[in-house]
Amino acid sequence: MAVLDDLSGFEFEDVIEDVFRNLGYENVRQATKTADEGRDILMEEVVDGIRRAVVVECKHTDSVGRPVVQKLHSAIATFEFDGPKRGMVVTTGRFTGPAQEYADRLKQNDDPYQIELTDGQDLRRIADEIGLDLYNGRIEILCDETLRPYDPAASIEVPIKEAFRDIENIDSTEIPEPHTQVTFNPIVSVTADTNAVFETSVGVIHRINERTNFVVHAGRGHPSVADDAVATLVAENRHTTVDLDIERFQEVFDEVSDHRFGQTETEYKEWAVDRLQEFHTTTVTYTGGNNVTYNKTCEPNLSDISVQSIDPVFLPEVRQTTHLKDYSHPYEYYAAGPSRVTIEDGIHRCVHCETHGVDETYTYCANCGAVACGSHIETERLTGEPVCTGCAVTDRFALKTKYFYDEENLESFRTEYAEMPFYKQAMENTLLAGGSVIMTLLIVVGLLIIGGII
Repeated sequence: MAVLDDLSGFEFEDVIEDVFRNLGYENVRQATKTADEGRDILMEEVVDGIRRAVVVECKHTDSVGRPVVQKLHSAIATFEFDGPKRGMVVTTGRFTGPAQEYADRLKQNDDPYQIELTDGQDLRRIADEIGLDLYNGRIEILCDETLRPYDPAASIEVPIKEAFRDIENIDSTEIPEPHTQVTFNPIVSVTADTNAVFETSVGVIHRINERTNFVVHAGRGHPSVADDAVATLVAENRHTTVDLDIERFQEVFDEVSDHRFGQTETEYKEWAVDRLQEFHTTTVTYTGGNNVTYNKTCEPNLSDISVQSIDPVFLPEVRQTTHLKDYSHPYEYYAAGPSRVTIEDGIHRCVHCETHGVDETYTYCANCGAVACGSHIETERLTGEPVCTGCAVTDRFALKTKYFYDEENLESFRTEYAEMPFYKQAMENTLLAGGSVIMTLLIVVGLLIIGGII
């Protein structure tokens, strides 16, 4: 297989590990690389309800002879496993006649530790059958499944209408059709087991036996772990994926794009192992046999961490922008049918200050299309409707500022104000009018006291 020719032996083992994982074998992991005991990859399979260990020897050579097969047979016999065991030799080249004869004889004799031989031609066939694209010795992630970018049982405008539902002074029927775009972002769900035991002269001081599941944003650049909300969204909707049909989605969205997986499956596996190794590294304090306290850093070996699955899927990132007069209100979220995780909420955000979040009260200004918080919304003097402080025209009447949609409304009120009797003009500032009444009463009472009347 020409694409594998430039790999080192260890890199070839990485590729074969990924191949077996994609074939459905379980608990696939590499044996410790510091000492070659005739086994490179360890994994398990379930046949007729019985779990069996499979010990694999990888040979990145042109030819594999009988001694390699014999050595693997001995390694299987000494491998500790509570159940049946078998072996496999995988090579990019071919097997010699004596090697093939030895493996055939084990099968004919019904040996308990039979060995399967897989050569370069077999590897090509396997890659074709399971849809793996091998390039530069790495397995490229090929995926054509995505979480649903919208709820097929509802209108695509539903998320926008729901977001505007608690905005005051606007009805859902007034909301225009938003501009919609969707980007299909690659993610992978990783499941890995960490099993490690740390011992000293006093016995076991620390043990790790843990399965970890996490969702990883898998676009170009360094992978990053998704937050809990996104991980839950993916986990709860992974069974309802649909085909990534760009042409079909273009009939629903105004703009559609997709991103490739930024790294190979092997690279995501290596990243996950490194991350888990760092995560599980801890310092343990214990007392030795001499009653002296010691600190020991317990760091799992790479061989203690086995990636069980790398499950790719596309996660739709939907951005809907609603244009209302002078303002545009974006609403961006990860979608999985009717479920979603908000990324950006430009609806619950005052256009005049930093106030944002669904816990605040917001009001729509029909004059300019703004959404504003309580500190930036006033009542239009002529119509009694809300108007935001950003677009309103102001003037002072009876020492109080009044807000108007425009100069025309302001001029209309000036005419109306000029024709008002004095007491009505004074009522345009109720606090001032009330204060004047109280002050007048106080003056009258004072005069009555001075005059000896009371």
